[in-house]
Amino acid sequence: MPKGSIPVLVGVGQFTSHWDGTEGADGAPSPKSLCVTAAETALKDAGIPASAIDTLAVVRIFEDSVPGDNHPHGHNSNLPGTIARDLGATPQRAIYAAVGGQSPQQLANEMAARIHAGEVECALITGSEANKASKAARKHGVAIDWTDTSDLAFEDRGMGDMLLSRTEIKHGIIAPAYFYAFFENAMAAREGQTRSERRTVMSSLFAKFAAVAANNPHSQFDTSSFNTDFLATPSKANYPFADPFLKWHIAQDAVNQGAAMILMSEEKANELGVAQDKRVYLHGGGEAGDDYISERPKLDGSWAMETAIARALTQAGKTPADMAAFDLYSCFPCAVFSSMAVLGIDHETETRPLTVTGGLPFFGGPGNNYSLHGIVSMTEHLRANRGEYGLVLANGGWMTKEAVGVWSTEKPSTFAPVEPMAKAPTKVTLTDVPSTGTIETYTVTHGKNGPSGGIVFARTEDGERFIAVAAPEALPRLLEEDSPVGLSISVTSENERNTFVFA
Repeated sequence: MPKGSIPVLVGVGQFTSHWDGTEGADGAPSPKSLCVTAAETALKDAGIPASAIDTLAVVRIFEDSVPGDNHPHGHNSNLPGTIARDLGATPQRAIYAAVGGQSPQQLANEMAARIHAGEVECALITGSEANKASKAARKHGVAIDWTDTSDLAFEDRGMGDMLLSRTEIKHGIIAPAYFYAFFENAMAAREGQTRSERRTVMSSLFAKFAAVAANNPHSQFDTSSFNTDFLATPSKANYPFADPFLKWHIAQDAVNQGAAMILMSEEKANELGVAQDKRVYLHGGGEAGDDYISERPKLDGSWAMETAIARALTQAGKTPADMAAFDLYSCFPCAVFSSMAVLGIDHETETRPLTVTGGLPFFGGPGNNYSLHGIVSMTEHLRANRGEYGLVLANGGWMTKEAVGVWSTEKPSTFAPVEPMAKAPTKVTLTDVPSTGTIETYTVTHGKNGPSGGIVFARTEDGERFIAVAAPEALPRLLEEDSPVGLSISVTSENERNTFVFA
C-alpha cells in the first residue's frame, strides 16, 4: 500500500427502521442488521465489492458501553466479526471503538491518517443502535434474539476513560442531562435569563432543528408540529427532566438507526473505478479532550470544542465563513450554543444549515453513532452542492471529547493527518469540606412526581469549587424564575457529600 496517499470518502449509507413490536417479531432490527443494511448501501453507493474492505471499524453500541449491562436479547460478543461475515467481507483488521459520541469523526480522522501512512487501503466505518426495538420488544412481550459471535480477531478498545469523578457521583450527578444542565444554566446566568426565558431561547434554536428533521426521510420521529411554543412549554408530551430541560431538549435514544461510510486511498478508488462525483475529501481534522466537568474553569462553553474546531479549520486552511453547512452536535441546546460561539454564529440571523440531519432530539440520537449519520448526510449535501465545504462536530461525554472534520468534494493538494488529541491545560481546585460559597451554576432534577432534588456548583471566597445538594428548605428557591447563580450559601458536609441552604 502506498504511503502519502490522499484519503477519500467514496460511499455512504444510512437506514432507519420504525419497527415497534406491535405486529410481532417479523422485521425486528438488531444492531448488527442495521449496520449490515447501512454498509450494503454504502458499498452500493461506492460501486465496490465487500471484498475490497481491509479494515472494519465499528462504533460501540449502548449495551456494550455500560459496565454490567445484562443484554436482554442476548449478547453479540463479536459485533465487528458478525457484520463482516454477513457482508461477505474478510478484513485484515477489525476494531470495536471505545465509548463516546466523538467516535465516528474520530474514526474517520484515524482511518484517513492510516490510509495516508500506507497502513490501510479501504476502511468501512459503521455503527447503529436498536434501542427502540429493544424497548418495544420488552413492552409487547415479543421475543427477539441478538445472540451471535464470530471467530474474527478484533481490537476491542473498551470503555475508554472514566468521565465521572467520585465527588460528582457522591452528589448524584450521574445522568448526561444533569451535566449539561450545569452548562445551560451557566449560559443563562451569563445572559441574565430567567428559567422561562432560557427555555424560549433553547426552543427557538431547536425548532429549526425539528424543521430539518421533519423533512428528512431518515428521521426516527415526526417533528412536523414541533414549534417554539411546544418545545418551551412543559406538558405531558414535553415534561421537565433536569432544569431547564424539557423532554424534547434532550437527545432521544429510542431509535433503530444505522449508518456507514467507506474511506480509501485515491489510488484504490481509481483502481476500483469509483466515480468522481462520489468522492468527498477530509480537508482538516481536530480533536480535544477536557477534564471532569467539576474541574473545568469554563462552564458557560467548551474549551475542547474551541480547540478541536480551531485545529480542524486551521488544518483545512479555512475559516468559519468558508463553511457552507454544519452538522453541530445537538444532544442538548448548550452544546449547539457552545459550538456556535466558537464559530461566531448567531442562529437568529444565520442562513446556513446548522444541522444536515435534524439533530439528536428530532432526527434521532443513536448513542455513540449519531455523528456517522451527520457525516453521511453531510456527504450527500456536499455531493449536491459541489465545491462547498462542510464542518461536522462530533461530541462525547459532557462536551468532554470532541472530534471535528472539514469535508468537501474539492480534492486537496496535500493531506495532513490529525494531530494527537489536545488535553486541557488547566484545572479548578476543588475543596471537600466548604463552609460557605457563591453559586456558580445549578440544576433541579425531576422524577415522576415532580422536582426531586437540587445540585449546585459553587465557589468559596478563595475561589475553590465545590459541589453541594440542596437541603429540602433550599429547593424552592432553585425553582423560582430568577436564577440563583451568584447567591450565597452555607454548607454542611457528611460522608463525602455537601448539603447547602441559602445564607
